[in-house]
Amino acid sequence: MAADGDKVRLACVGVGNRGAGIISEFAATGQANIVALCDVDLGAEHTRKTLATFPAARQFQDFRKMFDAMDADLDAVAIAVPDHAHFPIAMAALTLNKHVYLEKPMTRTFYEAELLMAAARERPRLATQVGNQGHSEANYFQFKAWQEAGIISDITAITAHMNSGRLWHKLDPRMTRPPAAEPPPTTLDWDAWLSASAFRDYNRLYHYGEWRGWYDFGMGALGDWGAHILDTAHEFLQLGLPAEITPLTLTGRNDYIFPQASTLQFKFPARDAMPPLTVTWHDGVNNFPMLPKGYGAVKPDPAVPPTADGHYKPLRLNPGKILHGKNLAFRGGTHGGTLTIIPEDRARDLKASLPEIPPSPSNHYKNFLRACRGEEKTRSPFEIHGTLSQTFSLGVIAQRLNAPLMFNPVTKRITNHRVADALLTGLPPRRGWGQYYRW
Repeated sequence: MAADGDKVRLACVGVGNRGAGIISEFAATGQANIVALCDVDLGAEHTRKTLATFPAARQFQDFRKMFDAMDADLDAVAIAVPDHAHFPIAMAALTLNKHVYLEKPMTRTFYEAELLMAAARERPRLATQVGNQGHSEANYFQFKAWQEAGIISDITAITAHMNSGRLWHKLDPRMTRPPAAEPPPTTLDWDAWLSASAFRDYNRLYHYGEWRGWYDFGMGALGDWGAHILDTAHEFLQLGLPAEITPLTLTGRNDYIFPQASTLQFKFPARDAMPPLTVTWHDGVNNFPMLPKGYGAVKPDPAVPPTADGHYKPLRLNPGKILHGKNLAFRGGTHGGTLTIIPEDRARDLKASLPEIPPSPSNHYKNFLRACRGEEKTRSPFEIHGTLSQTFSLGVIAQRLNAPLMFNPVTKRITNHRVADALLTGLPPRRGWGQYYRW
């Protein structure tokens, strides 16, 4: 394991697109030695730049072969692959006593998150970090400081919204069967890409980010953006798991792909002295929430990452949230974006009494690497982020079945719908992948 002051020997699984960005961030810290690169589409155009940037790193197309070959030479693993493949890689890494950085959402199913949290708890010396980067930026430190000062208190409702177009919006929601089989690219190991999921023939509509819109592989807009919008509220308001999940509206619902638009309601019970709280989630390009009086103008949000072409495209409503408290309301953004008190005149009245937001001692990547060396604790470990990921899984089940769900947070079972309860676990893993699920 990495010693204090040593560079962390890091293996990276998923090295193109989002993975390439993560690898660059880790390299930029000066605290990581990129020793292995692994991708099921190794050598494809979107991976070549990363491979050329780290020519000394050993290359693999299957994470299992990477671990077999390099177990003794790795301290940590960074995982940036499609949602359905998160769990086996992360579980394999933990059982080999490797620190794990895992892109959000943590897992695709409720049960997978439960297993990863249990594995991490049994290995308290291992650092785990989920990739919701705003958890190491001003968003995190402001929420913590304002809550400790009593500015954020008695929150009873949160409206969360993400209204940009998604890749699956171009698909036909009337489809009645999966896409036809196509030959996979010659660079792609399709069997390894499928991971533990049930077999499905290759089609380009599953690849290069398209996977996010399919129930078999992704978590839709909720899993993709919820971790950046609701993460601090979920942690500091101690929301845990909801008791009721209700799909209020689903536009273009289909058995294979996520709806064109969704409005989901999550009801959380009271926690200690904090009142019950309702979170209402809106996605879809025209599925905007009602904005409270005094919300203010919508302007480009610098906290929103640029689009694939490198430019930020202003929306009619930026991704974000509205927190409703007994005495105050707050408008917030996404990722590292901070909260503002609304309306503006109320914010002016309170400006002098607001606590100072402490600076972050490390960004999300450096925080993870320092935790690998025992110098810091990660801010989004599995034990904190896991229940948020499970909340998203419950929301996806409600979307998929178009059914209200009653959930018992103690027994962790859905009590009113047998099929929904079975989906907490999902289909059994494919032959050859079951060992990761025997915990």
